[in-house]
Amino acid sequence: MSARPDEPRIAPGGRAELGLRTWLLVQVLGRVAGTRPPNLFLTLGRHRRLFRGWLSFASRLMPFGRLPRRDTELVILRVAHLRGCAYEFEHHVRLGARAGLRDADVERVKAGPDADGWSPRERLLLRATDELHATQDLSGALWTELSRELDERERIELVMLVGHYEMLAMTIHTLRIQPDEAH
Repeated sequence: MSARPDEPRIAPGGRAELGLRTWLLVQVLGRVAGTRPPNLFLTLGRHRRLFRGWLSFASRLMPFGRLPRRDTELVILRVAHLRGCAYEFEHHVRLGARAGLRDADVERVKAGPDADGWSPRERLLLRATDELHATQDLSGALWTELSRELDERERIELVMLVGHYEMLAMTIHTLRIQPDEAH
């Protein structure tokens, strides 16, 4: 018996599968995001220990990273677009709006770093995101440009942010995590 291609491979867990502590945390995170408990968290929460470690790591990139939230959301949206990850994209459209992204910014993210309207810094971050996505590396020239704009810790964070959201998009796709329902 095979599952439908869009059917979750691992169903989101409930209180019994997540445990009370994780289940309550996911409820709160859903309210903060303006959704029901996120299916991503309800699914990953089934592996409680890994979920808590991942959540701690992920929160150091977003929302508590060194890069400004607007920059972070632009990078995440670009990764989600490049990976074709609608779940990640829609979730971060909502979060990006809180960080000051407008509808026009979101549309420009789809067009990429060459679209009109980006600041030089935003264009640089999007170019780096595209290059990391395509090659899993940055050219020496682009690294030098980033070095003029970002300090050492911000450059580390940018590379890890792109890599993290690439991994997350793959996980969402592979587990067939379904979109969240709005409240």
